[in-house]
Amino acid sequence: MIENNEGGDKPKKSILYYYGLTLLVVMLLNALFFPSVMQRKVTEVGYSEFITMVNDDKVTEAAVDYSSQQIMFVAKDGNGADQYFKTGIFPDNGLIERLQSHGVKFGSEIPKQNSTLVNLILTWVVPIFIFILIGQLLSRMLMKKMGGGMGPAMTFGKANAKIYAETETGVTFDDVAGEEESKDALTEIVDFLHNPDKYAAIGAKLPKGALLVGPPGTGKTLLAKAVAGEAHVPFFSISGSEFVEMFVGMGAAKVRDLFKQASEKAPCIVFIDEIDTIGKKRDNGSGLGGNDEREQTLNQLLTEMDGFDGRKGVVILAATNRPESLDAALLRPGRFDRRIPVELPDLSGREAILRVHSKNVKMDMDIDFGAIARATSGASGAELANIVNEAALRAVRMGRSYVKQEDLEESVETVIAGYQRKNAVLSPHEKKVVSYHEIGHALVAAKQSDSAPVTKITIIPRTSGALGYTMQVDEGEKHLMSKEEAQNKIATLTGGRSAEELIFGSITTGAANDIEQATKLARAMITRYGMSREFDMVALETVNNQYLGGDTSLACSADTSAMIDREVVATVKAAHEKAISILKENIDKLHELANYLLEKETITGEEFMSILNR
Repeated sequence: MIENNEGGDKPKKSILYYYGLTLLVVMLLNALFFPSVMQRKVTEVGYSEFITMVNDDKVTEAAVDYSSQQIMFVAKDGNGADQYFKTGIFPDNGLIERLQSHGVKFGSEIPKQNSTLVNLILTWVVPIFIFILIGQLLSRMLMKKMGGGMGPAMTFGKANAKIYAETETGVTFDDVAGEEESKDALTEIVDFLHNPDKYAAIGAKLPKGALLVGPPGTGKTLLAKAVAGEAHVPFFSISGSEFVEMFVGMGAAKVRDLFKQASEKAPCIVFIDEIDTIGKKRDNGSGLGGNDEREQTLNQLLTEMDGFDGRKGVVILAATNRPESLDAALLRPGRFDRRIPVELPDLSGREAILRVHSKNVKMDMDIDFGAIARATSGASGAELANIVNEAALRAVRMGRSYVKQEDLEESVETVIAGYQRKNAVLSPHEKKVVSYHEIGHALVAAKQSDSAPVTKITIIPRTSGALGYTMQVDEGEKHLMSKEEAQNKIATLTGGRSAEELIFGSITTGAANDIEQATKLARAMITRYGMSREFDMVALETVNNQYLGGDTSLACSADTSAMIDREVVATVKAAHEKAISILKENIDKLHELANYLLEKETITGEEFMSILNR
């Protein structure tokens, strides 16, 4: 059933809004029903002033308090409101006749006057009590309105884990492609949950935990859901950041609550995403914060993992892309017994992933997923899913009801280099420089052995900032790079700048990205790959966060670092000279291809090779 909600969902008002509204109502009611309490004040005056007020017909009521030897009376002010006064008793035999003649009510009873305590109770205690009572009623009404939940402000110590019933994950191993090794490692856990007696008969115990490690977007969360879907057991999902609370001890309480729920639902699977949020290595406690909230949460997690019986069928899966930052106590046997790598997919894996994500997309019959897989080396599963979606969006923009090969090819370029900048206008000279620059890359690559074939060259600017690019795609998957291949790649990267120098006699800023990549590869050859005669097989650099960009840090002295810099400069310089030499030998083809690209703006690898070889 679909409800008509043209105005959109109304924003939910905070409970403070209702408290404030209630306080305002109580204050208005207090002023309405107890106005005298809010305003009553007794003023002491002289006896002569009392007589004057009686003569002026201002006094309406009077009484004598013999215990305090005072006359209490009520008089009207200029606005007709009652005011309370008192004065001392004075010998006056004509007072009664005077009061009677002016219509003043008098007797032995004193006009009502509240004490300070009564005023305090009526003006503060009673309104606050009513305020709290109404607030409690409103809270209960709000909790019922939210389906019995407590709301964010009332869930301290609750795990807030998303619980999926066995039929609600909707994911099985068939929905996970390109990670066959990871699926094989998790199949045993599924089998144990299905047939625990088979393992118990031989005395085997189910691993308490499995740690999924890999780059972002490779499908770690999807794999965890697939395990639950295959095993047909409840699936608890929670992020590591949800354990982090403002109040000390709340994270540990959430851990206890999570494992309590898991024990009640056993057999089940508990999945903690981004576990490095709470599982980082503990410090030595020498400084401030040695036992902070995060460490208390980690200690509670370690205790809970030790405390529950693995034979109950509670399996803990966790995911991280920073395994090097995890505490050693978390990784020891008996806690996370298995470490399952979920790496970037290979060629066949990428093709399988593309097919899985294309199942619900209308595709042309002649789609070549293999070509797209070859063009997306190093792409994660999430990026491949995005490529398929971008292709579908492009097909809609082009007015088609299905996706063609050209849509997928363009979406690959969109993900790699960004969208085409249709409004970017280059001057004729700049277009010519860019054309020679890109042909310089392609020509140097084509004239070297062991270089990836050129598949496309374009000088159409992209939103990534590139004014053009040359695409090279290997025929097959490569896992190793030889020293010669690395040197050829550096020469190809310097080919664009070399063409600018050779033709125009000047250099531009267009080679900034090429220079960065060439320098990075040359440094890696020397410091990490052992491709230098000077340093031989010595590791001079360590990789930090291999799954998050692979930042490196030097592990050598300052003198050695200076020697490395000289070696890097020499390596890049040699490749640069090689590129200039190749372009000089093929200067005529450089001019012909550059002019052709300048005219067409985009050419294929087949067109490029046809002109080069004729």
